[in-house]
Amino acid sequence: MNREKIDEVLSSMKLKELLRKQDEEKGKSKLLWVCAIAGAVVAVAAIAYGIYRFFTPDYLEDFEDDFEDDFEDDFFDDEDAAEEE
Repeated sequence: MNREKIDEVLSSMKLKELLRKQDEEKGKSKLLWVCAIAGAVVAVAAIAYGIYRFFTPDYLEDFEDDFEDDFEDDFFDDEDAAEEE
C-alpha cells in the first residue's frame, strides 16, 4: 500500500509540473504576441512617417535661399554706393 501511495504522489507531482510548464509557456506565448503586435505597429508608423517626409516639400529651404540672395544683393549695392562717393 505504501508503494501505491508513493506512486500516486509522484504521478500527481509530475502532473503539477506539466501543468506549471504549460502555464509558463502560455504566459511566454502571450508576451511574444504582444511584442510582435507592438513591433508591427511601430514598423508601420515608421514607414508612414518616412513616406510623409519624402513626399512633403521643404518650404524652409526655399525660404532660406531667397533670403540669402536678397541679403547679398543689398550688401553689395551699399558697398558700390560707398565706393562711388
